[in-house]
Amino acid sequence: MIENTPLEALLAACHWIGEKGWCPATGGNMSVRQNGEFCLITESGKDKGQLTADHFLQVEIATNRVPSGRTPSAETGLHTLIYGLLPETGAILHTHSVNATVLSRVERSEGLVLQGYEMQKSLAGQTSHLEQVIIPIFDNSQNIPSLAAEIAEWAQSHPLQYGFLIRGHGLTCWGKNVAEARRHLEGLEFLFQCELQLRLLEGK
Repeated sequence: MIENTPLEALLAACHWIGEKGWCPATGGNMSVRQNGEFCLITESGKDKGQLTADHFLQVEIATNRVPSGRTPSAETGLHTLIYGLLPETGAILHTHSVNATVLSRVERSEGLVLQGYEMQKSLAGQTSHLEQVIIPIFDNSQNIPSLAAEIAEWAQSHPLQYGFLIRGHGLTCWGKNVAEARRHLEGLEFLFQCELQLRLLEGK
């Protein structure tokens, strides 16, 4: 299938994510920016591997208002936060893979440091395995406005790049378009798996 629109590209990414098993049950949420005012985000409670275009709802970025009145994903406020903070962001993917979920609990600090992996170069702007990539980790909360406020405060003094982990929950990552967000997701998942395997072998 030729992906002529960002939504078609996002649908293809969602089906690929479903095949990978990175959004079990109806977990996870994905979105794409329409313009400076609106984004399209997955409707709550839908299997991400079986999505159609009708399962995406228009949301106003500044207010989280849903013109249709339907119920978007519970984490909508995190998507609109990123679109507001990072105007160059064109697509956001939030997944619940085993690697991201477990590693976010194993790592006790406020950020996961990745260094020494060639696949770091799958992330935009990374040119060497010698550089450090730091993925921030935030404690899980069912209060999305509070969690969004915490991330926004953190971003005032730290660069917010590629994505972040929510402890015991999963990964949220993004890119300038769906293709870049998908590449970041696949690259980070590979890096997370490497890091978990390394820690197991080293007994950490």
